[in-house]
Amino acid sequence: MSMYPIASITAPNSTTYGQVEFANIPQNFTHLQLRVFARSTASGTSTIGNGMIFNGLANPNTYNSHSLNGDGSSATSSAAGYYNILQYSPYLPASGANSNVFGVQIWDILDYTNTNKNKTVRCIGGFDNNGSGNVALTSGLWLNTSAITDIILNVSGTYFAQYSTFQLYGITTA
Repeated sequence: MSMYPIASITAPNSTTYGQVEFANIPQNFTHLQLRVFARSTASGTSTIGNGMIFNGLANPNTYNSHSLNGDGSSATSSAAGYYNILQYSPYLPASGANSNVFGVQIWDILDYTNTNKNKTVRCIGGFDNNGSGNVALTSGLWLNTSAITDIILNVSGTYFAQYSTFQLYGITTA
């Protein structure tokens, strides 16, 4: 198995991103891995995680998500079916968190070029805000057999903060 960098996006100084897009994704890998190092501009100490859309298609009834979250004192689980965006990614720290705290997410997008099956993703991530924070395992399903050529990430109702970084890798299994 080998990993190859495809693209990297960093929100520069004093800039916030409402969404991040990886377009024209090469089709010569088996899987994709997206690494996120980010925080949001929402008020409070944490915000719901970012959402994901494939190929610009925010169609109703095409995305399903599952999540298991922990915050150090309790665990919760959730599921969302038939939405127009892949939801329930690990939480991100918000503007009320310590200024140097960013969340980390590692997304695996499996068999993204296979046109004979729907697409599945899995993610692990979280953050620690000096004793408080969140950790989550999530999975998702895109009910579409199209090859994935475009990925859009956003944070519901807010922005990715400056210095947030997003890196996309291609994975080969041979």
